[in-house]
Amino acid sequence: MENILAKHDLAGGYCNSLTAYSRYLTREVNIGDIALGGHNPIRIQSMTTTDTMDTLGTVEQTIRMVESGCEYVRITAPSIKEAENLANIKKELRFRGYNVPLIADIHFTPNAAEMAARIVEKVRVNPGNYADKKKFENLEYTQDAYNAELSRIYKKFIPLVKICKEYGTAMRIGTNHGSLSDRIMSHYGDTPRGMVESAMEFIRMCEDQNYYNLVISMKASNTQVMVQAYRLLVETMAKEGMNYPLHLGVTEAGDGEDGRIKSAVGIGTLLEDGLGDTIRVSLTEDPEFEAPVAKALAGRYALRSPKSEVGSQESINLQSTPHALRPTYSPYEYNRRITNPVQHIGGHHHPVVMIDVSKENLKDPYFLSSVGYNYSAGLDKYNLVDQACDLAFLGDNLPSFSFPGNLKQVYNYETWVKLKDKNNCHPLFSFEEFSKIETRDELLNFVDVDAQQLTNLTINQLTNVVLILKTSATHGMAEQRAFFVELQAKNIQVPVIIKRTYQDADADHLMLYAATDIGALFTDGFGDGVWIDAQGQNLSLINSTSFGILQATRTRISKTEYISCPSCGRTLFDLQETTQLIRSRTDHLKGIKIGIMGCIVNGPGEMADADYGYVGTGPDKITLYRGKEVVKKNVTTAYALDELIDIIKDDGNWVEKN
Repeated sequence: MENILAKHDLAGGYCNSLTAYSRYLTREVNIGDIALGGHNPIRIQSMTTTDTMDTLGTVEQTIRMVESGCEYVRITAPSIKEAENLANIKKELRFRGYNVPLIADIHFTPNAAEMAARIVEKVRVNPGNYADKKKFENLEYTQDAYNAELSRIYKKFIPLVKICKEYGTAMRIGTNHGSLSDRIMSHYGDTPRGMVESAMEFIRMCEDQNYYNLVISMKASNTQVMVQAYRLLVETMAKEGMNYPLHLGVTEAGDGEDGRIKSAVGIGTLLEDGLGDTIRVSLTEDPEFEAPVAKALAGRYALRSPKSEVGSQESINLQSTPHALRPTYSPYEYNRRITNPVQHIGGHHHPVVMIDVSKENLKDPYFLSSVGYNYSAGLDKYNLVDQACDLAFLGDNLPSFSFPGNLKQVYNYETWVKLKDKNNCHPLFSFEEFSKIETRDELLNFVDVDAQQLTNLTINQLTNVVLILKTSATHGMAEQRAFFVELQAKNIQVPVIIKRTYQDADADHLMLYAATDIGALFTDGFGDGVWIDAQGQNLSLINSTSFGILQATRTRISKTEYISCPSCGRTLFDLQETTQLIRSRTDHLKGIKIGIMGCIVNGPGEMADADYGYVGTGPDKITLYRGKEVVKKNVTTAYALDELIDIIKDDGNWVEKN
């Protein structure tokens, strides 16, 4: 199996293998005395949130970041005075015995970049706003005008390249989805391809000067866009003989559980493909909380062998399938796998959430509140929340109370067949049972299948069937992906619920691992449901993680989404406090996306996906957006949230809280 799919992989060119873990080898880049890329470990970094002119505050925060696991520390340099002060910050850190490489974050100001490149070990430039224009205008460029503008940018950019060469300074060319220039937008639109071309222009300028000390990133708050852009970037670089290391990150991921799950979906999907040389997890929290999350994501791959087991040719024989070499899905655009719906699973229905409740107290209906069903004893009824699970697995145990009518019950076959009342109850077969037993539910049957075993069932045998796809492989995501590829190759359109089992994982690791393993498959369009099996873990955590993964992959929206920047020295208000305030009054607006940006650099550009925006534009001044359109400028902070809510109401998108 591996050799055949590997040929397909190399034809696409974005990773070594779709079926075995194999890290993509990149050029080694020296950043201070800590090398990046090549055979080095995946490096961890974060960014300060202090005012860069506050030397001691920035030094103290940097030290806390290093102690939490940061190997590189990025500091904003919005103007030349901040760039000059980087020398004082670096001097104080070295005096205290901290040799951590420093990275200057640059937007709009070439003179600040040129100053910083003489001081720190690396500079980050955003090609969308470094000497380019970003006014969100719908401009038309002829090819001659496009080339003339590119020539102008070349002249502005090359002085920085020459300084970096002279001082041995590395550079990150960091493209962001929301800050593509008008010039790029005019040719490629707001697309992953536009992100890639924006970076490639600057890479080619660097190579024209024989400067190769580069790291590249393709950040977005939309995980699908982010993953597609990185894959396109690697493919494009490979075609031009390049293999620069990758900096991975989901920008504006948010805070808490949402921020961690969203980061794991985007970053983890690429790590599973062997891509990524350094990670920055962008949380709306103090920066020292970011490194432990990044370390947990990267740590799984340090333990993984270069080639993990993913089944054998005997279990999934692609050689017997004439369509196997044909692409069955595109890794560069989202298309959900086509399935025939069974009841409310598959087809055009949103993915379902299945949870094992067999170990709960089945005499107490109140435990169902943890999976979205709040029981009222006085009324003897259930109230559903937006994140109410769809399927409950009870195994061989029977409840002593009536389940909600919206919640389907799933039992092992031997128990199900003995039920007197099978209404809303459905069987789960092992594959061996299903092959032998003819007594089945006329509406819905679940069949447990290991991803190592591609069944020889015919399409007729799979009528009214939903597969529960499990794996025990180290590189289980790839094994399950191979199973989906084979289903598509054989045109088997049966719905599939993805099941992953996590033993002894604490809450944080469960969240990150499940978001990586399951989120990666949904990002590729695979899966009609989620089943996270984590015995001993809190049901509420399992339920919220399941819905969080679907939300992060944009496959089922069940709550308000906040696109919130992680704060930095440019931020004009307390981002954590403001985010929580906005969340407290809008978190019932299911499906609405609100961008909360600390400065004009991160907004409106970095909240490109948001329906509404709340952006700091000066001391005690907020500008409010509808999409990328400015609605109200320079609103006093005390009134800004009320004004934002009024805009949402004017658009007819407001509902009152229950």
